[in-house]
Amino acid sequence: MLSAHFSALLGAASGSQALQAVIIILGTFILEDAATLLAAMQVATGDIALPVALAALYAGIVLGDLGLYGLGWLANRHPWALRLIPKRRQDLGRDWVTTRVFPLVMVSRFIPGLRLPTYTTLGFLRAPLAQFAAAAILATLAWTSLLFFISLRLGVVLMRYLGIWRWAGLALFLVVIVIVGRFATRLYNNRTTP
Repeated sequence: MLSAHFSALLGAASGSQALQAVIIILGTFILEDAATLLAAMQVATGDIALPVALAALYAGIVLGDLGLYGLGWLANRHPWALRLIPKRRQDLGRDWVTTRVFPLVMVSRFIPGLRLPTYTTLGFLRAPLAQFAAAAILATLAWTSLLFFISLRLGVVLMRYLGIWRWAGLALFLVVIVIVGRFATRLYNNRTTP
């Protein structure tokens, strides 16, 4: 199970905060919400320092977001991708997203499944990188901090009442987050459909 491996790696790296940070950063590239939950659980058990966990989460998630933007940017330089979307449509898309970078990034950060298509599209359409980076940092600070501190609080409760079964409680919490995100997406789609 991924959570057990992640926790074991962090436990093995307990003597080195730099190594713990690297493990968390790499974890965000695999599944950032799960890495956030697991890092919070490790802070709750005292296996990792709170500042190290948060800084690594922020760094890993923002680097991942910039990587998705970069993939879109690189795709725009490839001839096969340019043939898919005519220049005129790219210009129209760029004009549209340039004034909406912050709301697009914020919405996609809070709704599961939207980050990959949104961030790569912003990169493909050459949305202003500085605006994208600032929006990604702010959205990450908001979402990750919220999820981290809820998970930290929940981790303390789970450790107190569930002991070894705390990982099952954490898995259930992760499932609830995904279901709530899907429900919010469905509500949003129903609201915007004529």
